[in-house]
Amino acid sequence: MRKPFLTRAVRLSLCAAAVLTTASCSDLADAGRSPAFVIVDSIQGASGADPNTFGTFLLSDVETMVEQQVGGQTVRVATIYNDLGRATFRLALKDPGTVANPNAPSTINQITLNRYRVSFRRADGRNTPGVDVPHGFDGAFTITIPSSGTAQAGFEIVRHQMKKEPPLRNLARSGGQNLISTIAEFTFFGRDQAGNEVQATATMTVNFGDFADPQ
Repeated sequence: MRKPFLTRAVRLSLCAAAVLTTASCSDLADAGRSPAFVIVDSIQGASGADPNTFGTFLLSDVETMVEQQVGGQTVRVATIYNDLGRATFRLALKDPGTVANPNAPSTINQITLNRYRVSFRRADGRNTPGVDVPHGFDGAFTITIPSSGTAQAGFEIVRHQMKKEPPLRNLARSGGQNLISTIAEFTFFGRDQAGNEVQATATMTVNFGDFADPQ
């Protein structure tokens, strides 16, 4: 009498295994119909107050005091900078072939990225834009990832106007006592040369505050 039950249990186990296998491949499925997909090799950020120093996380200064000459005197003026990012991309094939008969991306597999989206979230789940985290935004750039090798593109992580709006403007003049720690998610959109849409996602830590100004 237990045999039908055991048979059904085996069938359910096999189905569960199939579901798990499909889920583990969902990232490639979500990458679109293109035979190639984008790998984000690295993503870095730099404060606008120190734009030549990139790191794997970003300290976004909401207001920077800058020395300027006014009426023949040196004064410190509150200044807002946008913060910068750069990402390195490469291509891979969904079906790379076998060791004996490998495939390689061709010219038609080259992917041109032309748009990106930035959004912010907090680990504590308080994620209301304009209250707990800055509003996200869409931006544009154009870069073609070659069949072999890598391509690097620069973009904005934090725009000027974001530092003039809540909640970031509320951090100004606090001397770094108040911080907003976020995870920034970047989604890059593009197409291969056959017109198939492709996207890739990367993340980075971005902490907002009124930090000490560079000397």
